[in-house]
Amino acid sequence: MTPLTVIANITAKAGHIDHVKAELIKLIAVTRAEEGCINYDLHQDNQNPAHFTFYESWASRALWQIHMNNPHLADYLKATEGAVDTFTINEMTPIG
Repeated sequence: MTPLTVIANITAKAGHIDHVKAELIKLIAVTRAEEGCINYDLHQDNQNPAHFTFYESWASRALWQIHMNNPHLADYLKATEGAVDTFTINEMTPIG
């Protein structure tokens, strides 16, 4: 299996930072318990508190895809509907 690194960037809309942060925090424990999750670390930008980044490592893309289809992510999307300004995902392969 080829490991996968995922960088997910989430920017909350003004007035929704605390709500989005709380919903992101809910994802941590349940995701870390998933098969194939090596790490799942949430960061908040020191200069722009509306910007959050998940730094994730997965044993394989296939296992990450299972994660992406889990109900807790659907619950997060529903709970933060209208509160997120931008959301981007970069799939990356470790090279060294």
